[in-house]
Amino acid sequence: MKKKNKKKVLAIIPARSGSKRIKNKNIKDFFGKPFIYYAIKTAEKSGIFDDIVVSTDSKKISKIVNKYGAETAFLRSKRISNDYTDTISVIKDCIIRLEQKKREYDYVCCIYPTNPFLKKNNLQEAFKILKSKKNVRYVLTATKFTHPIERAFKLKQNKVKINNKNNFNKRTQDIKASFHDGAQFYFAKAEDWKKKTKIFSSYSYAIILSEINSQDIDYPVDIKIAKLKYKLIKNL
Repeated sequence: MKKKNKKKVLAIIPARSGSKRIKNKNIKDFFGKPFIYYAIKTAEKSGIFDDIVVSTDSKKISKIVNKYGAETAFLRSKRISNDYTDTISVIKDCIIRLEQKKREYDYVCCIYPTNPFLKKNNLQEAFKILKSKKNVRYVLTATKFTHPIERAFKLKQNKVKINNKNNFNKRTQDIKASFHDGAQFYFAKAEDWKKKTKIFSSYSYAIILSEINSQDIDYPVDIKIAKLKYKLIKNL
């Protein structure tokens, strides 16, 4: 009997150099290792990926990731390395450029570089879901808002303007939970990345993370919070 061809799986870690709010965010020190180290090593430990490629416009980042076992098959064009470039465009570009080198993949996972809370079992679960559920286009992570967003309000010169007055008459426990992007990874077939299929839709499946197991890194204070969480997890 002829053996079926094994599906090839790729991890792409987008890591451009031009972070404005935190300089060199992707390679910022986090307990003695650059942030991106944790994403690379967890991807390796998952045992899923045939290759781990970092999409970067920086020779410095390229040198660092090569040291830790990931590759940079090329330097990313400046055209898609600015503040306005979306994630899908970066991943699509990387897939196509690899295909031009005769390297084709069936599944592609975008893993964010500032990701010390990424767990191998979540990557493994995501891949299993993607292969087994026909109507799922993306598998991603999600975290619950700690307070109902339905009770949000705006401030104008420090004066409160309620978004929806009806929601303020409801008890918080009677309001359905809302979730936001867990900012860890997006797993999909290569063809969906190339088609630019929307990541957030009814065809997406979410793996729910606890608040302690996720932390978006946008501002310097987020690094301090991430360190506190990381220490706490280690001591649990």
